[in-house]
Formats: sequence, C-alpha cells, structure tokens
Amino acid sequence: MTQLTTPDGTPVSRFAFGTMQFGGRADETDSRAMYDACRAAGINHFDTAYVYTDGASETLLGGMAAGERDSLLIATKAGYVGGASAANMRDTLDVSRQRLGFDTVDLFYLHRFDPETDLRESMECFASLKQAGLIRYVGVSNFAAWQVMKAIRAAAEFDLSVDVLQPMYNLAKRQAEVEILPMCADQDVAVAPYSPLGGGLLTGKYASGGSGRLTEDDRYGARYGKDWMAQTGADLAALAAELGTDPATLAVAWVAAHPSHPMPIVSARNAEQLAPSLAALDFAMTPELYARIAALSPTPPPATDRLEEQA
Repeated sequence: MTQLTTPDGTPVSRFAFGTMQFGGRADETDSRAMYDACRAAGINHFDTAYVYTDGASETLLGGMAAGERDSLLIATKAGYVGGASAANMRDTLDVSRQRLGFDTVDLFYLHRFDPETDLRESMECFASLKQAGLIRYVGVSNFAAWQVMKAIRAAAEFDLSVDVLQPMYNLAKRQAEVEILPMCADQDVAVAPYSPLGGGLLTGKYASGGSGRLTEDDRYGARYGKDWMAQTGADLAALAAELGTDPATLAVAWVAAHPSHPMPIVSARNAEQLAPSLAALDFAMTPELYARIAALSPTPPPATDRLEEQA
C-alpha cells in the first residue's frame, strides 16, 4: 500500500479529517476547535475540496495549517464542477492554492469520474503538475474500480502512479468491499474512505429521534433511506451501549479495521461531536467484535457471485 508522508517525511496518520463543514455548518471558532482536537490526537492529514463551502473550507484550513505546513498532508479536489479537462484542473488548482496559501498541494484528487474527458488528458495534466512541484500525490474520488484501473493504465503512459482512492465506505454502504478495496490492495493504492458514520446514521442519534443530515438533506435521506439501514443504526447503538462505548467510535473503528487498512476521513460540526470518532484511534477492535459489527448489515456478494454453488 502506498505510504503517504507529510513534506517533512512524517508518515501520514491512520485517520484523516474532512473539512467539508468548515465555514458552513461549522463556524470559524468550531472549525478551529476541531482542527486543534485533531492535531492533539495526532492527525496530520486534512482533506478539503474546491467546492466545499464556496471556498471557505480551503481558506480556513490554509490559515490554520500555515504555521506547521511541512508537518501536514493537505488534500484538495478538482473536477466536481467543470469536468476533468487539463484546463479545468489547472484553473481549479490555482484557485485552491491561492485560498490555502500554499505553493504545493500534497494530494490532489479528481473529485469524480468525467465520462466526457479522456483520462489520458487528466493523467498527463497530473504528471505535469507533479513535475512542476505543484502537487505531490495523485488521487481519484468516487471512481468505480474499473475507472481506477483505467486511470492507472493512462497514468502509466506518463510514468505516473495513482496513489490514493477516496470512496464512500461505512457499515451501511459496503459496496467498496466487492471490488474497490481488493483492487486497491492489489494495486498498492491507499484508501481514504469518506462518510464512515453514514451521514450520522451510525451515531445513534436518529434511533433516539434526533435530527441531522438525513432529515435535513434530501440526498442523504435518499442515500440512507432503506429500512434495514435504520435498523443497522439502531443495532449498532445497542451494541455500543452493551460495550459502554459510543456507536460512532465503533463505526469508525470498524472501517479502519478492514484488512485493506483504509484511512477513514472523520468529520463533524464541532469538537464535542467529533470526540467519539477520534476515540476510535485508540479503540481495540478484536476480530470477534469486527465480525459482530459486520453482521449488523448485509455483506455484499463478491464480484464473481456464484455463492449458491458453494458447499
């Protein structure tokens, strides 16, 4: 698996922190408190994107990180809007670098697959940006396994590697187990999965009548709207109560315990909400408990599914 490091050579932390809420649901004070809590917990990998909170996320993160720039891995993304053309990637990166206040972005992602742009153009652009010292690592986000392999093939033409994939992955959304995680392990691509808490589904708050993204955002409501998903959230909360811990801690620790060694991207609106996710850094996940948690949701069948023929 690709070993990411900060500019000063420090290995990247086991978890990353996602700053999508900075300047949005989290004001500057709450954002700073979460940043400080992450640093105190040893996190040195921070993730943002060009489209987050109209640029406020990148601006706030850059200001907080400025004093310890070389000790951090800073990731941002392009192409969620405007496509994956070289021109859009360059223009977006220029704006992101200006907002962050950094000459170099450590990890630069394509935010999603663009069927209208030849991946050779995108990979050639990545290669030129890396050669110019404007980026250090190459990432793709929200790509299917076949799209990642296509990107790896195109990148090889330019003596370039795809270093990181950022997929969705949590106890309620396990599709990544079918092809994405095995593919990353086989191809030495690091995995930084987002939404380990399932939009809050796995924190237990909805089981007790709370509100949040699933009730406030139609996209999240649809994504986690199946009845069995609500039951999974309730069952995880019950298991956490039995163990005397927080369901969010179990949810994040479960993602991190996958054999492919993913680096979950944790996030929150404030430091209090973030604390149970950070606690997963020190949670002892046994194989037995991992299996108990996995049993709370359907395991997706393998890509070559002939389970009915297996004895």
